[in-house]
Amino acid sequence: MSTSPELLASPAASETPVARPGKWKESLPGLARHGFLIVFTGLTLWPVMWVLKMAFEPGQDFAFSISPIPSTISFENFARLIGKTDNAGNWVFARQALNSFVIALSSSLLGILFAATAAYAFSRFKFPGRRAGLLAFLATQMFPGTMMMIPLYLLLNYLGLLDTRLGLVLVYSTTSVPFSVWMLKGYFDTIPKELEEAALIDGASQTRIFWQIVLPLSAPAIAVTFLFSFMSAWNEYILAAKFMDSELHYTLPVVVNSAIDAKSVRWGDFAAGAVFVSAPIVALFLALQRYIVGGLTAGGVKG
Repeated sequence: MSTSPELLASPAASETPVARPGKWKESLPGLARHGFLIVFTGLTLWPVMWVLKMAFEPGQDFAFSISPIPSTISFENFARLIGKTDNAGNWVFARQALNSFVIALSSSLLGILFAATAAYAFSRFKFPGRRAGLLAFLATQMFPGTMMMIPLYLLLNYLGLLDTRLGLVLVYSTTSVPFSVWMLKGYFDTIPKELEEAALIDGASQTRIFWQIVLPLSAPAIAVTFLFSFMSAWNEYILAAKFMDSELHYTLPVVVNSAIDAKSVRWGDFAAGAVFVSAPIVALFLALQRYIVGGLTAGGVKG
């Protein structure tokens, strides 16, 4: 019995890929793209590394150098920030950090509650003024929040809510509603109405459908909206500085800005405060990152 020459050939030799001439030239666009992204990422992170350098180096001077790596590691700037006391000798940093956390969390939750109910109404019901209301919410985003500072100040003063946490919570929660309504409405539009119709046939009320069906399905959009609302309230400085008078009621952005006076800047304290204020936002972003892509993109296409 004769043996075919193909059977005598080595399997390894037959499976060896044939190198295509000029293949390295085809990979040049990919290498150039990755090189550009690496350089762009380095330029983006360089200012952040500089803030970390100033925070962890002792002293208050701004000494410019190309390298963002600190020459010595010291925690004296953080210790001075955390150990800050008022004129009466009371430790105020813990109270100020608590103010920021309570105000940001409360205003975000309250704003989400207002925005979710309004967005669901705009998404599911037809009523007079629906289009005008959506356009009004959109128009409010065209103007900076500082334009409302004087009327808000007068309103809080009339209600006796100046220099109180409740005053800032009400201000932050209501000013975040227009953006949150548009974010959540786009996501509510993607939820099939057949689910709600089936629940209505089974005897569920509209309120029960909203709380037990729509909101659980909208978890990605709610998480992203909560993140943006929390970030806005946590980082806001101007309104907090104007509406809060006593040092015990300050929020952390106001404390960080206290490192800047009319004649000089304590760069070490300023950088340490910036790192301390940014850390909770980074942690929250990492905790909610699995919702971010879905929450930002799902509302862009009606399906």
